[in-house]
Amino acid sequence: MPSPGALAELVRAPAALTVPGDVVTGATAAGVLGWRTAGLATSSILLYWAGMAGNDWADREIDARERPERPIPSGRVSARYALGAAATLTGAGVLAAMVAGGKSALRVAVPLAGAIWTYNLRAKNGPVSPAAMATCRGLDVLLGAANGRIWPAVPAALTVAAHTYTVTMLSRCEVSGARSQLPATTLAGTAMVAVLAAGRRRVVPVRRRAVPAALAAWYAARYGLAQGRAVADPTATRIRAAVGTGVVALPTLQGALTARYGRAAVGFAVAAGAPLASRLAKRVALT
Repeated sequence: MPSPGALAELVRAPAALTVPGDVVTGATAAGVLGWRTAGLATSSILLYWAGMAGNDWADREIDARERPERPIPSGRVSARYALGAAATLTGAGVLAAMVAGGKSALRVAVPLAGAIWTYNLRAKNGPVSPAAMATCRGLDVLLGAANGRIWPAVPAALTVAAHTYTVTMLSRCEVSGARSQLPATTLAGTAMVAVLAAGRRRVVPVRRRAVPAALAAWYAARYGLAQGRAVADPTATRIRAAVGTGVVALPTLQGALTARYGRAAVGFAVAAGAPLASRLAKRVALT
């Protein structure tokens, strides 16, 4: 049996703090934020952990050469155990979605699970990997809207997907480093995402429009600074740091979107996951 520390590293446990915000954002956009959202958030976390375990299982041979410190190549977790954990967590995640949201949630959770496995087994090392990962995050936002009308949550899902696209583009160069054009391009994308997240909506009173703007600015400053450093020095170390920052900065983006849809207090609560995830990331690697 692997140690708790090895399992936490396998599933990137601290990164789970960035996941419930997807569901909360989708539920808020669809107007169905309520007790069922907690169950759907649980489903989202389980599916995320399944994806991380499956990721390391699929990458076990590459990691043996490039990331020997990871749980499988270091011998702390067997490949068989990682695959079993990924399958078990997938089943548990889909089941949690069914319990919380019934058939309507299953209509999103099953494609989400399929997208996660497709990414790990087929898409992750190819040219469509950023789009595939972005699809997973977009579906995760829509999972939160499953108990209502999904279409109102599509803009938020696309915004989170765009952020995920930039992070995944950078992650492809975590080991080798990149040319400065790559982080410069993702930095421009981050600026667009922040503008979209801070965009005004008529349903939000003027006095409350400052909240999504402030949270979007926090997101842009934090993630943007890390990318700016990578532009100046696009080594593997800087790229990896930008990827990690992109992961832990996601709750600030989710918080901005949640506040944009009229739930400022909830948006602040979601964004609070960012500094907590950063602290935990010092103990357990996120990438």
